[in-house]
Amino acid sequence: MAQMEPNLDHDVSWFLLPSYWAKMVVALISFLCFANSYDGDFVFDDSEAIINNKDLRAETPLGDLWYHDFWGSKLSSNTSHKSYRPLTVLTFRINYLFAGGFYPVGFHVINIILHCTISVLMVDVFSILLGGLQFSSKGRRLNLAPKSSLLAALLFAVHPVHTECVAGIVGRADLLCALFFLLSFLGYCKAFKESKEGHTFSVFWVLVSVVLGAIAMLCKEQGITILGLNAVFDALVINKINLLELIRKLLYKDKSLENAGLLRKGLLFRMTLLMCGGAGILYIRWRIMGTGPPAFTEVDNPASFADSLFVRAINYNYYYSLNAWLLLCPWWLCFDWSMGCIPLIKSVSDWRIIALAALWFCLIGLICQALCSEDSHKRRILTLGLGFLIIPFLPASNLFFRVGFVVAERVIYLPSIGYCILFTYGFCLLSKQAKKKKILAVAVLGILLINVMRCALRSSQWRSEEQLFRSALSVCPLNAKVHYNVGKNLADKGNQSAAIKYYREAVRLNPKYVHAMNNLGNILKERNELHEAEELLSLAVQIQPDFAAAWMNLGIVQNSLRRFEEAEQSYWTAIKHRKKYPDCYYNLGRLYADLNRHIDALNAWRNATVLKPEHSLAWNNMIILLDNTGNLAQAEAVGREALELIPNDHSLMFSLANVLGKSQKYKESEALFLKAIKANPNAASYHGNLAVLYHRWGNLDLAKKHYEVSLKLDPMAPGTKENYNLLRRKLEQLQKKGSA
Repeated sequence: MAQMEPNLDHDVSWFLLPSYWAKMVVALISFLCFANSYDGDFVFDDSEAIINNKDLRAETPLGDLWYHDFWGSKLSSNTSHKSYRPLTVLTFRINYLFAGGFYPVGFHVINIILHCTISVLMVDVFSILLGGLQFSSKGRRLNLAPKSSLLAALLFAVHPVHTECVAGIVGRADLLCALFFLLSFLGYCKAFKESKEGHTFSVFWVLVSVVLGAIAMLCKEQGITILGLNAVFDALVINKINLLELIRKLLYKDKSLENAGLLRKGLLFRMTLLMCGGAGILYIRWRIMGTGPPAFTEVDNPASFADSLFVRAINYNYYYSLNAWLLLCPWWLCFDWSMGCIPLIKSVSDWRIIALAALWFCLIGLICQALCSEDSHKRRILTLGLGFLIIPFLPASNLFFRVGFVVAERVIYLPSIGYCILFTYGFCLLSKQAKKKKILAVAVLGILLINVMRCALRSSQWRSEEQLFRSALSVCPLNAKVHYNVGKNLADKGNQSAAIKYYREAVRLNPKYVHAMNNLGNILKERNELHEAEELLSLAVQIQPDFAAAWMNLGIVQNSLRRFEEAEQSYWTAIKHRKKYPDCYYNLGRLYADLNRHIDALNAWRNATVLKPEHSLAWNNMIILLDNTGNLAQAEAVGREALELIPNDHSLMFSLANVLGKSQKYKESEALFLKAIKANPNAASYHGNLAVLYHRWGNLDLAKKHYEVSLKLDPMAPGTKENYNLLRRKLEQLQKKGSA
């Protein structure tokens, strides 16, 4: 049995529980924090990553997952964000298949279970990081810091900054990555068993650790960093290397490097395995993804587009300080920190420079202690704490490549491990100095309780888009995207007046926000404020010439203004930029129909249905146009084709029933009318046209009944009242003849 290190728990006034009970407590509390998110909706990025992601559907071959990004786009596409997470998408697909559709409960439950599992694993991880890797004479690992590891695991489990990962379904990428990240670390620790002769290690478990690291990376990019942390752990804990001493010996070319532990116990061999494994994983990923950089815009990460290296460096460091503050005080949380939420620092006179100074003052102080302290136990814990804080954050730091965000709470899920180590170690040091240890313990217990309540509150905000978006208004009032999302949510609920207010604010905050202009233009178009709508949409396509949706909407406005040539040109420009655009073909067909270019209209609508076979409006317009032009046989053929593809569409049943009635196929027409009415019983036109059918057919009583139902539903229904009056006169005449 190896020499025991100083006991971190000796002076700590905290709960001492058996390992099993400690894990049960952590699991229960982590569950309570996020349990109220289980019945939340799909919110924010969930729509793109799950609902609109074709990779989740059974008809998409499984092999495609390996060549698509997280959002379902081809990795070779210029618009791909290069977020390669096939295993995360695979779990979404399994969720979808088991649930039989897009039901969010199953997705949320898996996320909660994953976080609880990770929090339980943290008890073991923190026992190693805080207490060291020690074994009994029987080869069983000892937990030398049961109190400290429980506190650290609880801090991790209840940290409010984790809410985005747990309550937001797309956060599963971070959860799965963290799960395999920790399993890789524990697997690496399992490679070592202690005997009287010294450390021995298992090559098998080192390789298992590398494989688990690769799996972590296939869940999210940060996973690869565990290989570096395993190397740090090996050097500090297994080989007990003093980094400062090693640096001195390297600088002075000391020949006694072996005594420093560099060549002992197979360290170089294990480092070689880790490096080769990491290089191999990165090479395979590079071959699959290609060399093209991700496509991000200035609004996603404005600092990375700054011309001045000084401005970029200052702002990157300010972003780091904000991430650190979110770990220390996770009260102001926001789903999105881009689009002006954090204005750029452009001068050293900006007071926010203080945040950078504070961050580096603390970091330098911790680094000096980690390197120079005479206490080896202190050096080890501080170095591991800083390692777990900094290394998993490096892929999000903008140092190696541009990232698509300013601050993202989800990316500090793993770095929070380092924060929990440093916080717990600081608490242990204070406990050693404090005379009233119980007061200190109560204060920490209070922090945990506040965090639990904050998690519950934040989880409830993530349950719906309305609550989530509105919660961001007070945190990031300068964020145009926040106002845009609030406006979009209001528009989807039919509250156009309020939506206009938020869209206008989004455009005011970001005058180049083309999506806000497009949506605002759409609402103004529907309110018949066509000239302002045209101005906004024209500006949007001027700013972003390949914005296909804005070109289409501009065409609709121009069509409404009866500027048909310009409208046609706008539609074709939209199709040029988005070749598979069924809605644009549909609107182009409407334009041609208004111009009596019937063949062109039919061709445009046919293109829409080829691109989107379930495009009910295009099918309907084809049937109606053919019916109105007297092509009943062709209209009937198109109607039957449409109903084969969309058998439950009552509007198609209605249109085909009209055609069949004119073709004197009364029985079949009646059946379709009745089926349409069953699907939509409150449609006055359905009852009115069925009444006309019965009128022609001679079923006058049934005709009278359905005329009356139609007029009851819509007293102003065109033609129905006249037809009903004609029927009544006919019935009166028949009654008079009968009585005579």
